Amino acid sequence: MKFYASALLFDNDGVLVDSHASAAAAWKKWCSKYAPHINWDTDDNAGVRAEDKVREWIASPDLFEEANNYINALEQDSANETLPLPGAVELTTNTDPKFWTICTSANANLGRARIAAAGIPVPPQLVTGDDVKRGKPHPDPYLLGAEKLGFAPDDCVVFEDAIAGAEAAEAAGVGLIVGVGPLALNGVADIVVKDLTGITFDGELLYIPDNNRLR
Repeated sequence: MKFYASALLFDNDGVLVDSHASAAAAWKKWCSKYAPHINWDTDDNAGVRAEDKVREWIASPDLFEEANNYINALEQDSANETLPLPGAVELTTNTDPKFWTICTSANANLGRARIAAAGIPVPPQLVTGDDVKRGKPHPDPYLLGAEKLGFAPDDCVVFEDAIAGAEAAEAAGVGLIVGVGPLALNGVADIVVKDLTGITFDGELLYIPDNNRLR
């Protein structure tokens, strides 16, 4: 399949990189201390900023700074375990950086560390959870990503695995939402692919192999 677009906006975790095992271990440890009744590893928590989940789950607002610092430290300590997902290195390194960026819910330090650990170039127009007042599922991250690249949202394609992230892309009014992985089948993505294998973009034409599509 071929689509015309001006820019690509990528979620990071679950789209470009695999950080799930280390994140799950970090959140399990965090929950045992601050929210033992919570199971972090569920689909509806994917793609949401850590600070937003901390605010939601802590017993008292007075604990926010301490609890937020703790999960940030736990995740940062394991950032070096992050691996690239299929096709991610090839697509990002072969696409001119003026035509793509990453819009991640991770904080700036964690986001950069995971991207670098996976061998993916850190884009100059990176958007992190620290850069927006409202995280996904609000549209702010993708609106800012499009703005930083200098394109209208409806000229951009978003790649997302998480339901919350796809909702953010939809709310931002992007031109095409490409879901990545089986979880994306439950969201609002226009099409869904297995991974990024074989996908190319020359700044105008986005090519997605038909044999890589799940939907």
